[in-house]
Amino acid sequence: MNAQPEHYTDDAVGENRRVRQRGPVTLRGAQVPRTTTDQRLLDEGGSSDGVHTDPWRVLRIQSEFVEGFGTLAELGPGVSVFGSARTKPDSDDYRMAQHLGAALADAGYAVITGGGPGIMEAANRGARDAGGVSVGLGIELPFEQGLNPWVDIGIHFRYFFVRKTMFMKYSRAFCVLPGGFGTFDELFEALTLVKTRKVTQFPVVLMGSSYWSGLVAWLRDTMLAAGNICAADMDLITITDDVDEAVAIVAAEDRRNGRTPPAMSVDFGESAEA
Repeated sequence: MNAQPEHYTDDAVGENRRVRQRGPVTLRGAQVPRTTTDQRLLDEGGSSDGVHTDPWRVLRIQSEFVEGFGTLAELGPGVSVFGSARTKPDSDDYRMAQHLGAALADAGYAVITGGGPGIMEAANRGARDAGGVSVGLGIELPFEQGLNPWVDIGIHFRYFFVRKTMFMKYSRAFCVLPGGFGTFDELFEALTLVKTRKVTQFPVVLMGSSYWSGLVAWLRDTMLAAGNICAADMDLITITDDVDEAVAIVAAEDRRNGRTPPAMSVDFGESAEA
């Protein structure tokens, strides 16, 4: 998930105007604020106003958790796919993500992404084309991305930490393709939670050996050598260029944890309408 230019749209009046999705609300033109909800939460600038406003923010935060839990409760086994929003459709990384989305869907896993363009779009597209469940967890940004058209179940979040909780709670594995700061944030948060046993250990698969081998070498030769991680921590990561191997790693971990790899026994559409 990388920064993209701010989104403009042609609306019914024939103008190009800024647009932002803020939770269930769509804002355009002069109504788009200069800051995001997360920024206002974290950037109080020493003012005492937060004493009065922050308790009310808790209700909005709570509502996002309720919305996320309620929407995804019957999703079934899922795998989160992360990577750059800048990846072009004619690139090898895009094709790999699309193939991965399809393969995960064929194996019975819902494919969960950040819902944006690039790698996220490719994984959602592959899952949808294969007849699987395609999920996008969007986020309010100063440069609006919007959900890509291959998302079937989409949720827009204001707060990053709520969105991250949904990724962790409803995923059995993370598959990480080449990306930037957002991708690295998601990768290292997952590793931290697994390392500290805040979540049940699950696979973290790095796809694209030419991209990730330098990072893994640095972790081994610098971080491990300095004693800041232990040798077993390197086993938390697997690198591969093979989509079938990545899916096999996810399924094997399911079996190790006493779970049968899924066969899409839940019809999410019907349960969501009930």
